[in-house]
Amino acid sequence: MPQPSPDRPHPPLTFRRKVVRKVLPARFHARVEAVSWRDMALAVGPVLLLIVGLVAGAIWWLNPAPPKILTISTGPEGSAFHRHAMKYRDILARDGIRLVVQESEGSLENLARLRAGEADIGFVIDGVSPEAERQGLVSLGSVSHQPVFVFYRGEQVLTRLAELEHKRISIGRIGSGARVLATAMFKAHGIEQGRNAQLRGLEAGDAVDALMAGEIDAVLLMGDSAPLEITRKLMRAPEVKLMSFAQADVLVRRMGALNKLALPMGAIDMARNIPPADVSLVAPNVALVARESLHPALSDLLIEAAREVHGRRGLLQDAGAFPAARSSDFALSEDAARYYQYGKGFFYRHLPFWLASLLDRIVIVLLPLAVLLIPALRLLPWLYRWRIQARIYPWYGALISLERGLRDEAAQDTAALLARLDEIEQGVNALKVPLAFLDQIYVLREHVAFVRSRLASNATQKAGTEPT
Repeated sequence: MPQPSPDRPHPPLTFRRKVVRKVLPARFHARVEAVSWRDMALAVGPVLLLIVGLVAGAIWWLNPAPPKILTISTGPEGSAFHRHAMKYRDILARDGIRLVVQESEGSLENLARLRAGEADIGFVIDGVSPEAERQGLVSLGSVSHQPVFVFYRGEQVLTRLAELEHKRISIGRIGSGARVLATAMFKAHGIEQGRNAQLRGLEAGDAVDALMAGEIDAVLLMGDSAPLEITRKLMRAPEVKLMSFAQADVLVRRMGALNKLALPMGAIDMARNIPPADVSLVAPNVALVARESLHPALSDLLIEAAREVHGRRGLLQDAGAFPAARSSDFALSEDAARYYQYGKGFFYRHLPFWLASLLDRIVIVLLPLAVLLIPALRLLPWLYRWRIQARIYPWYGALISLERGLRDEAAQDTAALLARLDEIEQGVNALKVPLAFLDQIYVLREHVAFVRSRLASNATQKAGTEPT
């Protein structure tokens, strides 16, 4: 076989073909050339675009991106709820979430804002929410205790709320969550306003001063109304005593919103051993309540923030006790339940929040869509074959029409039929199909040759029957 001359250039090749021939093996190159990439793109492209559109639409519609702004309803400025919310704000800012902190009068106003859609999350004390007002709200878990302290005057040691019958008692300002809970506790002991007691609504500072001055007989303090400074002041006063709930166990069973706590001996002042013995207390939990529409990704972020803010050891709690998957008033959200059981998702453990949120939404949407799309993808090879064969089959139709002309003796015009056959043959020879379909072209050419032979035979017979 003669070798190509060095002076004679090789046939020109496109850059792509040169690269393919040099880098890839010949077998792979043959397979690449056997495919019509243009037909593949035209057959598969619209289907893929439709799939991408469906996936993007489903992600946007079914599981939209988490909002960048959240609103939390807390408590008065300087209160524990407000201080906690400010810490939440700093923590969420790390992941690009802006937390708007709203001051409020406490749990009841927080609950009203959540129901009205004016806030996304808020702190609510267990035991103050009527069942009718819980619709559309869920709990992300309990974040702290609100211990109830009952201080009273007198020489006699009191251990039951029922012993405060016919006394003057301050139970918190009217409209506060603490007053709602305190009213329920006294009612459980048979004490009601106007019937056998005077239940007043003094502010915490005024109530303490009134108790020290002897103007009232007892005061119930809870949450921000019982800071450590006031607690120490009252427990050091010789005429004031702190009630230890002897019926704490039954009270907790009677009122599901309460928990039993123990204030250890010497917890207030170890040097003076105040209190001189362990004190049994009751306390409702504080729930982090959210609207049901809260995005799942933000639910995880908020619980993470709560763990950082509320998870430390305290006077009445162990380290890691909060947040906890419990709330007496509100059902635990499904997203929160998943978090408490399994922790953060895989993406959120290893990727930035925005990227993890995107991938998480894509996976959630793709899994159900895959059930529908996998069978649809099986149609793609059929579409590709149909597109190629759609260029071949019309010539068979032309051949059939020509053969029908052969059968019609009255309309036979051999010259016209041959001319038409030549056009068909030229069209078949001009067809461009992938190598995988060349066998069909050769079969078509055989059929053209067969029809040509019939035409020739027909012309011979016709010439033999004509008179000389």
